[in-house]
Amino acid sequence: MIDQNTRILVLGCGGMLGEAIHETFKNRVRLMATDLEVNEPWLSALDIRDREGLNRVVSQFRPQIIINLAALVDLEYCESNPHEAYATNAVGTENSALIAAREDLTYVYISTAGIFDGKQDIYNDYDLPVPLSVYGKSKYAGELFVQQAVKKHYVFRAGWMMGGGPTKDKKFVNKIVQRLKSGQKTLDVVDDKLGTPTYTFDFAATMLGVLESEQYGLYNMVSDGQCSRHDVATEIVRHFDLLSEVKVNSVDSSFWQAEYFAPRPASEQLVNLKLNLKGLNRMRHWKQSLETYLASHDWQVLQPS
Repeated sequence: MIDQNTRILVLGCGGMLGEAIHETFKNRVRLMATDLEVNEPWLSALDIRDREGLNRVVSQFRPQIIINLAALVDLEYCESNPHEAYATNAVGTENSALIAAREDLTYVYISTAGIFDGKQDIYNDYDLPVPLSVYGKSKYAGELFVQQAVKKHYVFRAGWMMGGGPTKDKKFVNKIVQRLKSGQKTLDVVDDKLGTPTYTFDFAATMLGVLESEQYGLYNMVSDGQCSRHDVATEIVRHFDLLSEVKVNSVDSSFWQAEYFAPRPASEQLVNLKLNLKGLNRMRHWKQSLETYLASHDWQVLQPS
């Protein structure tokens, strides 16, 4: 049972998902939010690679639940710096997961659709991961360790994350918005990579519901509906009423190969099979979530005159 006396420690809470977790949980529980980079007044400094630091914080705060959001998520950086990728995504996860196992705490790990090889069109919770990139391999290593080491665990697999607004969104949506903001009239966007967008606030709300249910295990947790990057870019342009002014050009992945050289699966499309079967799915369709996200921030994109 989660109530205002429940103590939850969130690791790596300074990013786009952390912002949504903090906003969703802060008035429901006793929350301690940490990150390597302290970019909010509600954050405390903590490096998940520091075992002694982790032990000290857990001993002082005495959480019942640890949520691990900490990760290196830049695929190209991970591909070029595999030791750092594994140090954070795998060993850092092991450090906190072992503490949770020792103290009999509930442990939450955020995984990714990037652990699949893309040979299938759509993946459910029970399909076997075969990661292609260093990022995917390091995240899958963390996922496996959590499932093996921690009795009371949740593993939530996210898709193409949306959230954070102009300041914290380092993902696809903000990159497209910034190109619009700069006045670009042609957007070259890949149409041969398929996935499932995932809005951070929907993710946080659904996570809270699953935690309250105490139905431990692994869950795909993405927005409803599948699409290509080109589809998402088109919806962003539509939101800003720029379809008559901006052309969204279809290209294949080779067009951006020099910049985005890490291997990516052709399809990262997930379906929330377990959430649906258990009646726990609160994730909306990605187009609804994208509209909510775009409407909730001032992007300062000029509207057509």
